[in-house]
Amino acid sequence: MSLWGPAMFFSVLAMIFTGYPVAFALGGTALLFALVGSTFGAFDLVLLFALPERTFGIMSNATLLAVPFFIFMGAVLEKSKLAEGLLETIGVLFGRFRGGLAIGVIFVGALLAAATGVVGASVTAMGLISLPVMLRNGYQREISLGVIAAAGTLGQIIPPSIVLIVLGDQMGVSVGDLFRAALIPGLILTGAYAVYVTGLSLVRAEVAPALPEEMHSSGLELITRVAVSMLPPLVLITVVLGSIFAGVATPTEAGALGAVGAMVLAGINRSISMDALKRAMEETSRLTIMVVFLLIGSGVFALVFRGFDGDLWIEGMLTGIPGGALGFLVVVNLVVFCLGFFIDFFEIAFIIVPLIVPAASILGIDITWLGIVLAVNLQTSFLTPPFGFSLFYLRGVTPNEIRTTSIYKGVIPFIVIQLVVLAGLIWVAVPR
Repeated sequence: MSLWGPAMFFSVLAMIFTGYPVAFALGGTALLFALVGSTFGAFDLVLLFALPERTFGIMSNATLLAVPFFIFMGAVLEKSKLAEGLLETIGVLFGRFRGGLAIGVIFVGALLAAATGVVGASVTAMGLISLPVMLRNGYQREISLGVIAAAGTLGQIIPPSIVLIVLGDQMGVSVGDLFRAALIPGLILTGAYAVYVTGLSLVRAEVAPALPEEMHSSGLELITRVAVSMLPPLVLITVVLGSIFAGVATPTEAGALGAVGAMVLAGINRSISMDALKRAMEETSRLTIMVVFLLIGSGVFALVFRGFDGDLWIEGMLTGIPGGALGFLVVVNLVVFCLGFFIDFFEIAFIIVPLIVPAASILGIDITWLGIVLAVNLQTSFLTPPFGFSLFYLRGVTPNEIRTTSIYKGVIPFIVIQLVVLAGLIWVAVPR
């Protein structure tokens, strides 16, 4: 077996862990190995002539257009305060019950996370919006922090999710199929979080008390708040998802509809300034450019890696794991889980996912379901101390008096819930 492929794979990982920009690490390592390999007769430089066509294919990929549309939709909902109004209204609806405010945070977090599609933005927004309200109303620090971190990561799995769009592109499966497959696991996770909070509040009323009587609304006032703050964003998200599930629109078309709808809602409510709109566009541009550069870098890496037969090395190694499909799923999920501590989802999607798909196909694993398993896996990884990305994002927006250990303690029950769901998904993914 040639050692060029393994050497290239571990070299690019080492480069990434040094903190060097991932897109340039992928492309630079690939070109360096191509040059050195051609010198020793191990690589044919003619393969590089395919790079312009590959780059043009990335730039003209209609599916990936959904990425900026959904990012922009979420950014507008956040910066126009529509998401904040949604949270407050749901808090009023459920706040009269123990744990009601936390349940409201879970459901709004799921919607916001899915619309935003970026874990960092979701967790940060939820921390800024909901944490002060929860602490002010007597909620225990740990449960407040755990609920926010867990709700913010739900965007990994609940459609419309940027994660699922990218996975669909890299795995060669329909994004619409991924959305439909992800809906039930996403709802199960959301429901499991809500059940846990409800049970905890019934056993220990002091950790998640009901809101004071003076904060309750009823009658016409409540109906007005629901009609103004809650219904429009829910209708928008329902229309966007419904158009995809019904086959009326592609994810790209639905994303465009969602972006326009978010701007219309913000305009009707007069809740967004030109400065906020500019920041939303800048955020969208920044994330989209990052994705495009990662795609180009990963395209160069994949081309050179296959030129060294590295794909055959990965395929042989994964298909030879004891235990067949179950062993493959366990090992792959452990590797992805550990990598999720150190590198972002996009980097994992562009480096690791294309390498494991051929082996999964050989073992008879449903690729769509594999995508769902990986999305939930990364969601769990981002939540797990001490290196989970979501924890760092939440730490950045919490007051100094809140200890990091409080965040760690708060997320542990939600990690257990996610691991149980993940184990169930892995078991379902094993071909019978």
